[in-house]
Amino acid sequence: MLWPTFRSFLFRFDPERVHHLAHWLLKRVGPSAARARRPAPIPSLAVRCLGLDFDGPVGLAAGFDKGDVSLPGLFALGFSHVEIGTITPRPQAGNDRPRLFRLPEHRAIVNRMGFNNEGMEVCAQRLERLPAAARLGPIGVNVGKNKVTPNEEAAQDYLACIDRLHPFADYLVVNISSPNTPGLRQLQEKDQLDRLLRACVARLAERAPGKPLLVKLAPDLPPEALDEAVDVAIAAGVAGIVATNTTLSRAGVERHPRAKEAGGLSGAPLERLSTDVVRRCYRRAAGRVPIVGVGGVMGAEDAYAKIRAGASLVQVYTGLIYGGPGFVAATNAGLARLLARDGFATVAEAVGADHRGDVRSEPRTGVAPTL
Repeated sequence: MLWPTFRSFLFRFDPERVHHLAHWLLKRVGPSAARARRPAPIPSLAVRCLGLDFDGPVGLAAGFDKGDVSLPGLFALGFSHVEIGTITPRPQAGNDRPRLFRLPEHRAIVNRMGFNNEGMEVCAQRLERLPAAARLGPIGVNVGKNKVTPNEEAAQDYLACIDRLHPFADYLVVNISSPNTPGLRQLQEKDQLDRLLRACVARLAERAPGKPLLVKLAPDLPPEALDEAVDVAIAAGVAGIVATNTTLSRAGVERHPRAKEAGGLSGAPLERLSTDVVRRCYRRAAGRVPIVGVGGVMGAEDAYAKIRAGASLVQVYTGLIYGGPGFVAATNAGLARLLARDGFATVAEAVGADHRGDVRSEPRTGVAPTL
């Protein structure tokens, strides 16, 4: 395989420089080329969720495309959906560099980017210019507050983003779980969460009735707080739960020299924790809203674990960095084989299988392999 060799070469360079290079290359792909290069969909992977049709469960998580809108190139890789963001009302540079660190031995990344983006106006203009032919799947927009906005005024930032960006999004996500904006995770506390989500749900219902609004939760909430957050979110009227963001835990990477860097950890070490959160959210939601599973999806087995735990859709970011351009196609092919092996005709049949005691195959044991 050529990718591991090329990845070793790329990993010699600063992560942000490589990220910008990736977007430069992705922007070279036009809608026609994207459609021609896009892997053929696998019928058993088609998903109907949030009132939207997805040709597979595997999408791109927020954090990779921060408003660059490199959508044709990303869809050409095989993603069923792409979530842009996090987008804030005003442009912000994010935290000081260096702020992105690789942990190759663990297939992991630590980042403290800090919602670096060019703001909602630039993002809206790019999305508005996007040809209809470039929309090869649902597009989500993940929104947040500016760093300088105090929590008591946070709702105004989220509402501004909803107002400006909703015409171009198939769904929106309220991000209150990044560890890299001071105080942001406090918005997950019951009263603050209730006020914020009710305001956001009401505004979107007013501007675009029926358009889904989801909330993204942290993997580090204590079990009781997680249950409470799910209950509050559903009562407020959200259409779904995104579980999870990055973690502050360093379990499994404690001895790595980059483990002491501040920021959120993503990649293989997050897989078990995030899947456990998906499982608990699914159990708590009890079918009232779907769960989108994110965190540590490094291949088909990880995606399948999240689906069996209760995720209707899964999203990746770090898996793409380590897996390369062929990652999505390989994950989809592997996922189709796993479904067929266990006798599931569709993804929907496998969602939550672990909760039903459907053990057509034995659950995985051990830890994810390292490079």
